[in-house]
Amino acid sequence: MEQTSKFKRFIASKTATLIGLLIVIVAVFSILSDFSYLNPINIKNILNMMVLYMLFAVGEGLLIISGEIDLSPGYVGTMCGVFVAYMLANTALPSVIVILLALLLGVAIGLINALLINALGFQSFIGTLATGSFIARGLTYVIANGKTVPIKDPIVLFIGTGKLFQVGKLVVPVAILISLLVITIYGIILAKTPFGRSIYLCGGNRQAARLAGLNPKKLSYILFANSGFIGALAGIVLAGRLKSGNMNGTNTYAFPAITAAILGGISFGGGSGGMLGCFIGLLIINGFNNGLTVMQVNPYLKDVASGILLILALTFDYFTSRRSVKVRTKAAKAEANA
Repeated sequence: MEQTSKFKRFIASKTATLIGLLIVIVAVFSILSDFSYLNPINIKNILNMMVLYMLFAVGEGLLIISGEIDLSPGYVGTMCGVFVAYMLANTALPSVIVILLALLLGVAIGLINALLINALGFQSFIGTLATGSFIARGLTYVIANGKTVPIKDPIVLFIGTGKLFQVGKLVVPVAILISLLVITIYGIILAKTPFGRSIYLCGGNRQAARLAGLNPKKLSYILFANSGFIGALAGIVLAGRLKSGNMNGTNTYAFPAITAAILGGISFGGGSGGMLGCFIGLLIINGFNNGLTVMQVNPYLKDVASGILLILALTFDYFTSRRSVKVRTKAAKAEANA
Protein backbone atom coordinates (compact mmCIF):
# COMPACT_ATOMS: atom_id res chain seq x y z
CA MET A 1 0.00 0.00 0.00
CA GLU A 2 2.79 2.39 0.95
CA GLN A 3 4.72 1.56 -2.25
CA THR A 4 1.60 2.23 -4.32
CA SER A 5 1.16 5.58 -2.60
CA LYS A 6 4.80 6.52 -3.29
CA PHE A 7 4.40 5.52 -6.93
CA LYS A 8 1.27 7.68 -7.27
CA ARG A 9 3.09 10.65 -5.74
CA PHE A 10 5.99 10.14 -8.14
CA ILE A 11 3.66 9.96 -11.15
CA ALA A 12 2.07 13.24 -10.05
CA SER A 13 5.48 14.92 -9.53
CA LYS A 14 7.27 17.38 -11.79
CA THR A 15 10.16 14.92 -12.17
CA ALA A 16 7.84 12.32 -13.72
CA THR A 17 6.48 14.98 -16.08
CA LEU A 18 9.99 15.93 -17.18
CA ILE A 19 11.07 12.32 -17.64
CA GLY A 20 7.96 11.70 -19.75
CA LEU A 21 8.73 14.72 -21.92
CA LEU A 22 12.36 13.63 -22.31
CA ILE A 23 11.28 10.12 -23.37
CA VAL A 24 8.95 11.61 -25.99
CA ILE A 25 11.73 13.83 -27.38
CA VAL A 26 14.21 10.94 -27.54
CA ALA A 27 11.64 8.62 -29.16
CA VAL A 28 10.56 11.16 -31.80
CA PHE A 29 14.08 12.16 -32.85
CA SER A 30 15.29 8.55 -32.75
CA ILE A 31 12.56 7.48 -35.18
CA LEU A 32 12.98 10.52 -37.44
CA SER A 33 16.78 10.08 -37.59
CA ASP A 34 16.66 6.31 -38.14
CA PHE A 35 18.07 5.91 -34.59
CA SER A 36 21.29 7.81 -35.31
CA TYR A 37 20.12 10.17 -32.56
CA LEU A 38 20.92 7.44 -29.98
CA ASN A 39 24.44 6.96 -31.30
CA PRO A 40 26.89 7.09 -28.31
CA ILE A 41 28.88 9.82 -30.07
CA ASN A 42 25.74 11.94 -30.43
CA ILE A 43 24.88 11.39 -26.76
CA LYS A 44 28.39 12.58 -25.92
CA ASN A 45 27.78 15.64 -28.10
CA ILE A 46 24.60 16.44 -26.15
CA LEU A 47 26.46 16.20 -22.83
CA ASN A 48 29.30 18.27 -24.26
CA MET A 49 26.80 20.99 -25.23
CA MET A 50 25.45 20.92 -21.68
CA VAL A 51 28.75 21.42 -19.84
CA LEU A 52 28.69 25.20 -19.37
CA TYR A 53 24.92 25.40 -18.95
CA MET A 54 25.15 22.68 -16.30
CA LEU A 55 27.75 24.59 -14.30
CA PHE A 56 25.79 27.84 -14.42
CA ALA A 57 22.52 26.05 -13.62
CA VAL A 58 24.00 24.68 -10.39
CA GLY A 59 25.02 28.09 -9.06
CA GLU A 60 21.80 29.73 -10.24
CA GLY A 61 19.63 26.87 -9.01
CA LEU A 62 20.90 27.08 -5.44
CA LEU A 63 20.30 30.82 -5.34
CA ILE A 64 16.81 30.59 -6.84
CA ILE A 65 15.86 27.91 -4.29
CA SER A 66 17.05 30.28 -1.56
CA GLY A 67 14.86 33.06 -2.96
CA GLU A 68 17.55 35.07 -4.79
CA ILE A 69 18.84 35.32 -8.35
CA ASP A 70 22.22 36.16 -9.88
CA LEU A 71 22.52 37.75 -13.33
CA SER A 72 26.29 38.24 -13.15
CA PRO A 73 27.95 34.78 -13.44
CA GLY A 74 28.03 34.79 -17.25
CA TYR A 75 30.02 38.03 -17.22
CA VAL A 76 32.12 36.79 -14.30
CA GLY A 77 33.02 33.67 -16.31
CA THR A 78 34.14 35.78 -19.27
CA MET A 79 36.22 38.02 -17.02
CA CYS A 80 37.90 35.09 -15.28
CA GLY A 81 38.65 33.33 -18.58
CA VAL A 82 40.31 36.49 -19.92
CA PHE A 83 42.13 36.95 -16.60
CA VAL A 84 43.61 33.44 -16.86
CA ALA A 85 44.69 34.00 -20.46
CA TYR A 86 46.26 37.39 -19.66
CA MET A 87 48.11 36.19 -16.55
CA LEU A 88 49.50 33.13 -18.32
CA ALA A 89 50.69 35.28 -21.23
CA ASN A 90 52.18 38.12 -19.19
CA THR A 91 53.45 36.64 -15.91
CA ALA A 92 55.62 33.74 -14.83
CA LEU A 93 53.05 32.45 -12.33
CA PRO A 94 52.32 28.71 -12.50
CA SER A 95 49.01 27.87 -14.17
CA VAL A 96 47.62 26.30 -10.98
CA ILE A 97 48.15 29.57 -9.09
CA VAL A 98 46.57 31.56 -11.93
CA ILE A 99 43.52 29.27 -11.93
CA LEU A 100 43.16 29.64 -8.15
CA LEU A 101 43.42 33.42 -8.43
CA ALA A 102 40.72 33.42 -11.13
CA LEU A 103 38.41 31.33 -8.93
CA LEU A 104 39.03 33.72 -6.02
CA LEU A 105 38.24 36.63 -8.33
CA GLY A 106 34.89 35.01 -9.08
CA VAL A 107 34.26 34.53 -5.35
CA ALA A 108 35.10 38.22 -4.76
CA ILE A 109 32.49 39.36 -7.29
CA GLY A 110 29.97 37.04 -5.63
CA LEU A 111 30.70 38.58 -2.23
CA ILE A 112 30.27 42.08 -3.69
CA ASN A 113 26.85 40.97 -4.95
CA ALA A 114 25.93 39.68 -1.50
CA LEU A 115 27.17 42.91 0.11
CA LEU A 116 25.05 45.06 -2.20
CA ILE A 117 21.98 42.94 -1.48
CA ASN A 118 22.35 42.32 2.26
CA ALA A 119 24.12 45.45 3.49
CA LEU A 120 22.79 48.09 1.09
CA GLY A 121 19.36 46.62 0.42
CA PHE A 122 19.66 46.23 -3.37
CA GLN A 123 17.28 43.87 -5.12
CA SER A 124 19.29 40.85 -6.28
CA PHE A 125 18.12 41.41 -9.86
CA ILE A 126 19.48 44.97 -9.92
CA GLY A 127 22.64 44.42 -7.86
CA THR A 128 23.88 41.43 -9.81
CA LEU A 129 23.03 43.03 -13.15
CA ALA A 130 25.17 46.04 -12.19
CA THR A 131 28.18 43.99 -11.07
CA GLY A 132 27.93 41.69 -14.05
CA SER A 133 27.09 43.79 -17.08
CA PHE A 134 29.05 46.85 -15.95
CA ILE A 135 31.82 45.99 -13.45
CA ALA A 136 32.81 42.46 -14.58
CA ARG A 137 32.25 43.24 -18.25
CA GLY A 138 34.23 46.48 -17.98
CA LEU A 139 37.09 44.75 -16.17
CA THR A 140 37.21 42.14 -18.92
CA TYR A 141 38.05 44.82 -21.48
CA VAL A 142 40.47 46.55 -19.12
CA ILE A 143 42.41 43.36 -18.39
CA ALA A 144 43.02 42.43 -22.02
CA ASN A 145 42.57 45.86 -23.62
CA GLY A 146 39.63 44.51 -25.59
CA LYS A 147 41.70 41.87 -27.38
CA THR A 148 41.47 38.09 -27.54
CA VAL A 149 44.39 36.55 -25.64
CA PRO A 150 45.62 33.10 -26.79
CA ILE A 151 46.24 30.30 -24.29
CA LYS A 152 48.97 27.69 -24.70
CA ASP A 153 49.15 26.36 -21.14
CA PRO A 154 48.65 22.55 -21.17
CA ILE A 155 46.73 22.41 -17.88
CA VAL A 156 44.10 24.95 -18.95
CA LEU A 157 43.83 23.31 -22.37
CA PHE A 158 43.40 19.93 -20.69
CA ILE A 159 40.51 21.29 -18.59
CA GLY A 160 38.77 22.55 -21.71
CA THR A 161 39.67 19.99 -24.36
CA GLY A 162 41.24 16.99 -22.57
CA LYS A 163 39.72 13.53 -23.02
CA LEU A 164 39.66 10.43 -20.82
CA PHE A 165 38.35 6.86 -20.90
CA GLN A 166 38.71 6.13 -24.58
CA VAL A 167 36.63 3.15 -25.72
CA GLY A 168 37.14 2.57 -29.44
CA LYS A 169 36.24 5.84 -31.14
CA LEU A 170 34.33 7.11 -28.11
CA VAL A 171 36.14 9.32 -25.59
CA VAL A 172 34.79 11.24 -22.61
CA PRO A 173 35.87 14.90 -22.44
CA VAL A 174 37.27 16.12 -19.12
CA ALA A 175 34.83 19.04 -19.20
CA ILE A 176 31.86 16.63 -19.16
CA LEU A 177 33.30 14.82 -16.13
CA ILE A 178 33.84 18.13 -14.33
CA SER A 179 30.25 19.29 -14.92
CA LEU A 180 28.71 15.92 -13.97
CA LEU A 181 30.83 15.81 -10.81
CA VAL A 182 29.79 19.34 -9.86
CA ILE A 183 26.04 18.78 -10.34
CA THR A 184 26.22 15.42 -8.51
CA ILE A 185 28.08 16.85 -5.50
CA TYR A 186 25.75 19.83 -5.21
CA GLY A 187 22.73 17.58 -5.69
CA ILE A 188 23.83 15.44 -2.73
CA ILE A 189 24.55 18.54 -0.61
CA LEU A 190 21.14 19.99 -1.43
CA ALA A 191 19.18 16.80 -0.83
CA LYS A 192 21.05 15.10 2.01
CA THR A 193 22.70 17.69 4.27
CA PRO A 194 21.53 20.21 6.91
CA PHE A 195 23.05 22.97 4.76
CA GLY A 196 20.84 21.92 1.84
CA ARG A 197 17.76 21.90 4.07
CA SER A 198 18.63 25.40 5.29
CA ILE A 199 18.62 26.60 1.65
CA TYR A 200 15.09 25.26 1.18
CA LEU A 201 13.91 26.74 4.48
CA CYS A 202 15.33 30.19 3.75
CA GLY A 203 13.79 30.16 0.27
CA GLY A 204 10.41 28.99 1.51
CA ASN A 205 10.07 31.33 4.49
CA ARG A 206 12.89 33.59 5.73
CA GLN A 207 11.08 34.50 8.91
CA ALA A 208 10.60 30.84 9.79
CA ALA A 209 14.27 30.25 8.98
CA ARG A 210 15.30 32.95 11.45
CA LEU A 211 13.03 31.51 14.13
CA ALA A 212 14.66 28.12 13.49
CA GLY A 213 18.04 29.64 14.32
CA LEU A 214 19.30 30.07 10.75
CA ASN A 215 21.03 33.16 9.38
CA PRO A 216 19.62 33.93 5.90
CA LYS A 217 22.14 36.74 5.31
CA LYS A 218 25.10 34.47 6.03
CA LEU A 219 23.63 31.86 3.72
CA SER A 220 23.20 34.54 1.03
CA TYR A 221 26.90 35.45 1.23
CA ILE A 222 27.86 31.77 0.86
CA LEU A 223 25.57 31.16 -2.11
CA PHE A 224 26.56 34.31 -4.00
CA ALA A 225 30.25 33.54 -3.41
CA ASN A 226 29.55 30.02 -4.67
CA SER A 227 27.79 31.39 -7.77
CA GLY A 228 30.84 33.55 -8.53
CA PHE A 229 33.12 30.55 -8.00
CA ILE A 230 31.15 28.34 -10.40
CA GLY A 231 30.91 31.17 -12.93
CA ALA A 232 34.70 31.50 -12.82
CA LEU A 233 35.08 27.73 -13.26
CA ALA A 234 32.80 27.81 -16.32
CA GLY A 235 34.84 30.68 -17.75
CA ILE A 236 38.08 28.72 -17.31
CA VAL A 237 36.55 25.66 -18.99
CA LEU A 238 35.43 27.74 -21.98
CA ALA A 239 38.80 29.51 -22.21
CA GLY A 240 40.43 26.08 -22.37
CA ARG A 241 38.01 25.00 -25.09
CA LEU A 242 38.55 28.12 -27.17
CA LYS A 243 42.29 28.15 -26.38
CA SER A 244 41.93 31.85 -25.65
CA GLY A 245 40.39 34.44 -23.39
CA ASN A 246 37.51 35.77 -25.48
CA MET A 247 35.70 39.08 -24.89
CA ASN A 248 32.26 37.46 -25.27
CA GLY A 249 33.10 34.21 -23.49
CA THR A 250 30.26 32.98 -21.30
CA ASN A 251 28.20 36.20 -21.38
CA THR A 252 25.14 34.52 -22.91
CA TYR A 253 25.18 31.24 -20.97
CA ALA A 254 23.59 32.24 -17.66
CA PHE A 255 20.04 33.00 -18.85
CA PRO A 256 19.52 29.65 -20.67
CA ALA A 257 20.84 27.96 -17.52
CA ILE A 258 18.20 29.79 -15.45
CA THR A 259 15.57 28.70 -18.00
CA ALA A 260 16.67 25.06 -17.68
CA ALA A 261 16.60 25.29 -13.88
CA ILE A 262 13.04 26.67 -13.91
CA LEU A 263 11.98 24.08 -16.50
CA GLY A 264 13.52 21.44 -14.21
CA GLY A 265 11.17 22.33 -11.36
CA ILE A 266 13.14 24.92 -9.39
CA SER A 267 10.52 27.42 -8.32
CA PHE A 268 11.15 31.09 -9.04
CA GLY A 269 9.47 31.78 -5.72
CA GLY A 270 12.11 29.77 -3.88
CA GLY A 271 11.92 26.82 -1.52
CA SER A 272 11.55 23.95 -3.99
CA GLY A 273 13.34 22.06 -6.74
CA GLY A 274 16.53 20.05 -7.00
CA MET A 275 19.55 19.20 -9.11
CA LEU A 276 17.97 16.06 -10.62
CA GLY A 277 15.13 18.06 -12.15
CA CYS A 278 17.61 20.72 -13.21
CA PHE A 279 19.71 18.07 -15.00
CA ILE A 280 16.65 16.64 -16.74
CA GLY A 281 15.64 20.15 -17.80
CA LEU A 282 19.08 20.64 -19.32
CA LEU A 283 18.79 17.30 -21.12
CA ILE A 284 15.40 18.30 -22.54
CA ILE A 285 16.57 21.65 -23.90
CA ASN A 286 19.93 20.47 -25.24
CA GLY A 287 18.57 17.14 -26.46
CA PHE A 288 15.82 18.95 -28.35
CA ASN A 289 18.28 21.41 -29.93
CA ASN A 290 20.62 18.56 -30.86
CA GLY A 291 17.73 16.66 -32.45
CA LEU A 292 16.91 19.67 -34.61
CA THR A 293 20.56 19.78 -35.69
CA VAL A 294 20.58 16.07 -36.50
CA MET A 295 17.44 16.60 -38.59
CA GLN A 296 19.20 19.56 -40.31
CA VAL A 297 16.42 21.98 -39.38
CA ASN A 298 16.98 25.60 -40.42
CA PRO A 299 19.10 27.06 -37.58
CA TYR A 300 16.97 30.21 -37.55
CA LEU A 301 13.98 28.10 -36.59
CA LYS A 302 15.77 26.39 -33.68
CA ASP A 303 15.20 29.24 -31.23
CA VAL A 304 11.53 29.43 -32.20
CA ALA A 305 11.11 25.68 -31.76
CA SER A 306 12.96 25.75 -28.42
CA GLY A 307 10.70 28.56 -27.20
CA ILE A 308 7.60 26.62 -28.19
CA LEU A 309 8.98 23.54 -26.40
CA LEU A 310 9.56 25.54 -23.24
CA ILE A 311 6.05 27.04 -23.31
CA LEU A 312 4.47 23.60 -23.86
CA ALA A 313 6.58 22.04 -21.11
CA LEU A 314 5.71 24.76 -18.60
CA THR A 315 2.02 24.60 -19.57
CA PHE A 316 2.01 20.83 -19.11
CA ASP A 317 3.83 21.24 -15.80
CA TYR A 318 1.26 23.82 -14.66
CA PHE A 319 -1.65 21.45 -15.22
CA THR A 320 0.30 18.58 -13.67
CA SER A 321 0.96 20.70 -10.57
CA ARG A 322 -2.72 21.57 -10.31
CA ARG A 323 -3.65 17.91 -10.58
CA SER A 324 -1.07 17.06 -7.91
CA VAL A 325 -2.55 19.66 -5.54
CA LYS A 326 -6.05 18.24 -6.11
CA VAL A 327 -4.82 14.71 -5.42
CA ARG A 328 -3.14 15.77 -2.17
CA THR A 329 -6.20 17.80 -1.10
CA LYS A 330 -8.52 14.87 -1.79
CA ALA A 331 -6.22 12.51 0.15
CA ALA A 332 -6.09 14.93 3.11
CA LYS A 333 -9.90 15.20 3.17
CA ALA A 334 -10.22 11.42 3.03
CA GLU A 335 -7.86 11.06 6.01
CA ALA A 336 -9.73 13.76 7.95
CA ASN A 337 -13.10 12.08 7.35
CA ALA A 338 -11.66 8.72 8.33
